[in-house]
Amino acid sequence: MIKINKLEIENVKRVKAVKIEPTQSGLTIVGGKNRQGKTSILDSIAWGLGGNKYRPSQAEREGSAVPPYLHIVLSNGLIVERKGKNSDLKVIDPNGQKGGQQLLDSFVEELAIDLPKFMNATSKEKANILLRIIGVGNKLHELEVKEKELYNQRHTIGQIADQKAKFAKEQPYYPDAPKEPISASELIRQQQEILARNGENQRKRQRVAEIQAAHASQKREVERLKSLLDEAIAKYDQLGADLEIAQKDSRDLVDESTAELEANIRQIDEINRKVRANLDKDKAETDASDYRQQYEQLTTEINAIRQQKTDLLETANLPLPGLAVEDGELVYNGQKWDNMSGADQLRVSAAIVRKLKPDCGFILLDKLEQMDLETLQEFGQWLEQEGLQAIATRVSTGDECSIIIEDGYVAGEEQAPAPQPTPPAEPKTWKAGEF
Repeated sequence: MIKINKLEIENVKRVKAVKIEPTQSGLTIVGGKNRQGKTSILDSIAWGLGGNKYRPSQAEREGSAVPPYLHIVLSNGLIVERKGKNSDLKVIDPNGQKGGQQLLDSFVEELAIDLPKFMNATSKEKANILLRIIGVGNKLHELEVKEKELYNQRHTIGQIADQKAKFAKEQPYYPDAPKEPISASELIRQQQEILARNGENQRKRQRVAEIQAAHASQKREVERLKSLLDEAIAKYDQLGADLEIAQKDSRDLVDESTAELEANIRQIDEINRKVRANLDKDKAETDASDYRQQYEQLTTEINAIRQQKTDLLETANLPLPGLAVEDGELVYNGQKWDNMSGADQLRVSAAIVRKLKPDCGFILLDKLEQMDLETLQEFGQWLEQEGLQAIATRVSTGDECSIIIEDGYVAGEEQAPAPQPTPPAEPKTWKAGEF
């Protein structure tokens, strides 16, 4: 990894003359009070390595007659300079050959010199950067699109199932109603059949009365016509036999009642209303059950896709243990970005920046006063463990600071005379940890 070995800055923003030799791994903290030039050091490094798009709007120190001067020595031997009236860039490689911004861009990660750009990005943008650098962004996007499609489909199915179940629950049910609607014509046909049978019964009863009358008449005739006794007796006996048979036929006859059919005919609309209500309730319950089965099937498919996403991220080469992407957001040790501590946010950011360009071994950090000393020490130890170099600022004059900046100089250094048209004498070099 390429790191910063030395840097010299003169007349940039609030910096008058500063030399720094940052520690190779861990934190180099530039301390001092507000408006002394701490942030100007970081801005100078960003301008020197990142190009003119990082040039401060007022690069030259106010009141200086000498143009800005930057001199940065990198661990790969490259020397980066900006000097002269136009602050032109000059990059010299170890063999003495000149290079340019394109050479720096090949290993200097933009987010390493502009970490707030990453930290201030939206949760989705942070997650997309991570997914892109670990090479699973497209596949995960396909799975998320499929998951969303199935989720929306399941949501719709669930709503329909709930509606069907609610409709079924609200429907009245009549257990005494027939299973199918009644036909009025069928009831009338049944009624007519019964009436026909009853008419036949009536005819048979009438036949009995006729035979009885004939029998009585014949008896009187027998008594009156003694001369025709034999014939009359024979006929009388025959009629008696017929009477016995007719009486036997009519003895067990029972007329069927049409009262129920007549009542059903009168109530056919009400009966059919109940039948239809029962059928609607049965269908709604069946539909609700079918939609619930579809809902469960979609749930199974969604869980399968989520497992694929989990497997995809578990097998990916993530830049930090405990780092993941859930629902399109960065998650570290189970916490989303807005719930992470400041130290964890910096740790995640630094790890992702390193993954973007592994050759870039340094990052610039501003305003580390948000960390307490214990957290600061913990973060520094993590940087050392990872072999990362961080140059940071902190509003402080405590022992945790590698150097202290006062009025554009390193504290304790004899201040140079007032600026002249010629470059000032070379300032004293301070190494990290001397304070």
